[in-house]
Amino acid sequence: RCSGTGKSQFLRFAYAISPRSVLTTGIGTTSAGLTCAAVRDSSGKDFTLEAGALCLADRGLCAIDEFGCIRDEDKTTIHEAMEQQTISVAKAGIVCKLNTRATIFAVCNP
Repeated sequence: RCSGTGKSQFLRFAYAISPRSVLTTGIGTTSAGLTCAAVRDSSGKDFTLEAGALCLADRGLCAIDEFGCIRDEDKTTIHEAMEQQTISVAKAGIVCKLNTRATIFAVCNP
């Protein structure tokens, strides 16, 4: 194991010096938390999209600690973001593409 080698500290330092950055942890992270979530508005009739970590980090850094704790099906949602720098959304009758032009810096234990 590589515990105690400073991976998280290195990640947090990169997050701190980047002018636009988002820090998240893989523990409990879902694909909605990484991409976006459809949320019912206050009227209860319409939905809006809430940006996840990758969208919030557009043109910046998305730092993900404990990446190994993310479920495999949630990891696959990151592929389009890394390859195309966008994510395609089709949730709650909303169809769009969101920019995810971010550097993804993820650390995990082997």
